[in-house]
Amino acid sequence: MNATWERARDIVVGVDPVRDWRLPVAWAADEAHRRRLPLRLVLAVPPQHDTQHVDDTPRQIALRSSGADRLRQAESWVRDRHAEVTVSTDLLAGSPARVLAAQSRHTRLVVLGSRHLGRAAEFFSAGSTTVPVTAQAACPVAVVGDAEHVTQQPPYLVVGIDGSTAATDALAFAFDEADRRGADLRVVCVWQPALFMLNDEEVALKAQRFLLSEATAGVAGNHPDVHVTHEALTGHPVEELARAAEHALALVVGRRGRGGYTGMRLGSVSHGLLHRAHCPVITVPTR
Repeated sequence: MNATWERARDIVVGVDPVRDWRLPVAWAADEAHRRRLPLRLVLAVPPQHDTQHVDDTPRQIALRSSGADRLRQAESWVRDRHAEVTVSTDLLAGSPARVLAAQSRHTRLVVLGSRHLGRAAEFFSAGSTTVPVTAQAACPVAVVGDAEHVTQQPPYLVVGIDGSTAATDALAFAFDEADRRGADLRVVCVWQPALFMLNDEEVALKAQRFLLSEATAGVAGNHPDVHVTHEALTGHPVEELARAAEHALALVVGRRGRGGYTGMRLGSVSHGLLHRAHCPVITVPTR
């Protein structure tokens, strides 16, 4: 049975009220065009400060006014880029992370920009959205901190797998995305040697190659036009996947693991790639 997000009918992109929004909005607009789906531009106005004897209403009015202006600007920009894409805007109250995580329950894909914060800053910055939304979203999340590498020929996407259910869902998403874009797909698994190995490297890599073959066998038949390569690599998963995707259109990974606070469900590899990869990173939740 399909996940709820697979039946949703629009793409949501978070519009930053302060920083440049063009890169994630362009990526989202192109994706909406490819999928023939409506695009919704969402800007969240943070709640009032908890102040004593100070009326925060003027500040809230100013934030809503500037937010509405930015949404109109982004909407006009999208219409110029793709006149046939249906565009709408939502100016919502609340912290951006909470608002966008809530929106994910009713959308096909959430698209975010990235401030390229370090890991600690991403966790503790009051304005951070990337990690919390990616961890909690009910649908796939694309974090667009760098442009996709469209000059690479042939164009390709990378998907990382490890035999988990999360990786299986990421693989299905990656095949669909590669098919839609007319791109190749590099399916990568990474073996990280333990400090004390019981098996030699060749045995381990043989097992990884078997995993790659088994994982793709059931999906590739549904996408006969996608050229697929299998790569079993040795090293740290974050570094190797980021290196494999250095010239990719996007890197697709599954969401798994449990992070540092209640409600956080983001594996260390997925988290690391949000900061390390130099292409859009799409994180897919388990259905």
